[in-house]
Amino acid sequence: MRIIARTPRVWLLIAGIAIIVIVLVAGYSLSTAQAHAAPQQPIAFPHVTMVQAGIPCLFCHTDVMRSPVAGIPSVEKCMGCHRTIAATAPAIQQVAGYYQRQQPIPWVRVNRLPRFVYFSHRPHIAAGLNCERCHGDVGHMTVDQAVTTMNMGWCLSCHEQQPNAAQLRDCAVCHQ
Repeated sequence: MRIIARTPRVWLLIAGIAIIVIVLVAGYSLSTAQAHAAPQQPIAFPHVTMVQAGIPCLFCHTDVMRSPVAGIPSVEKCMGCHRTIAATAPAIQQVAGYYQRQQPIPWVRVNRLPRFVYFSHRPHIAAGLNCERCHGDVGHMTVDQAVTTMNMGWCLSCHEQQPNAAQLRDCAVCHQ
């Protein structure tokens, strides 16, 4: 068996490979640390219209208090109001088409956490945090988009600002 001598040429090769790996890892980390562009949705949904009408987030996103995800309202829920409100508007006609075909609207999820993270909106809402704190001012967005990448550092920076920060540092809070 032949052992490769640690010549300056071998060291240069090792250093070059190490630099390439570091650049690739850093590039990946930076690219995932930014909020992603808004996904193309099947219907242009103007949250601003709902906000101006005084409809709270929890009216449509009813799963906030009982599920890890806020949930998307069913087509039936949308049509509960829109059978009469703005029924002839083009976007409502699109919704009505899904309703008539008995199909859910194929919304594309905007915010996503890794599968190994446990998250519930309930304690966050109970602590008095509003939706805008994490999701941005969706009520004034023309297109719903992620305003931040919800990663561990981002969550911990918020947890550190809370009165019960010591409890929130426990890994089991988010990794159950």
